[in-house]
This record gives sequence, structure tokens and C-alpha cells, in this order.
Amino acid sequence: FNHSNSFAFFNGINNNLFYNIVEIHFCTVIIVERALRSRAPDLDKKKYLVPSDLTVGQLSFLIRQRVSMRPEEALFFFVNNSLPPSSSPLSAVYEEHHEEDLFLYMTYSNESVYGA
Repeated sequence: FNHSNSFAFFNGINNNLFYNIVEIHFCTVIIVERALRSRAPDLDKKKYLVPSDLTVGQLSFLIRQRVSMRPEEALFFFVNNSLPPSSSPLSAVYEEHHEEDLFLYMTYSNESVYGA
């Protein structure tokens, strides 16, 4: 997403209004994309505005509901090629890893588990 949309594009949008809404409602802006070599299904949308107190595990549950995955498949999220703890609030992950455009970019991948 960040490669196909430049920072200049987002600067052209009324960012003051956008970021004020984010700050007032204590939300985190996340761009979620499928990892390059993943066989996980694609999401119908990539941009999410989520509550800052949402954890990585809760986000995983929400994303898992949006894609049709078999029960024996696990879903993993990566931020800057690292795996954040599932109990970590997204606000903490955002503070540590957000980009200069103030978005948090996450990728997801699936893996077969339980001997499947």
C-alpha cells in the first residue's frame, strides 16, 4: 500500500481533519496487507481505523472473521518483519513502528498447524 500511494498523496488530503478525528477518538490507523509469499486469502479492504486499546490478538480475531480460513490454519501478523506479542495493545505497536505518514503497516500470513 505504501509503495503504491505516496506520502505526497496523503498530504494532499485534509490531514488536519483526519488526524484530529484519530486523536479525539483514540484510534489507530492500520494498513493490513497479505504477505508476499503467503497463501492466505486477500482482505476486502486494507485500511482500518481501530480503537487504540485493541490488542494484536483481538485484531487477529477480527481479521480472521473477514477472511475465510480453515480452523487448522493459524494467522500471524508482522510489523517491520517482526512478530508483535498478541497481548500487546496496538497503541504500543503503533508508537514503536508507525511510518512517517503516521500509518501502522502490518502484514499477515497463514500457516497450517495441528498436523494438517
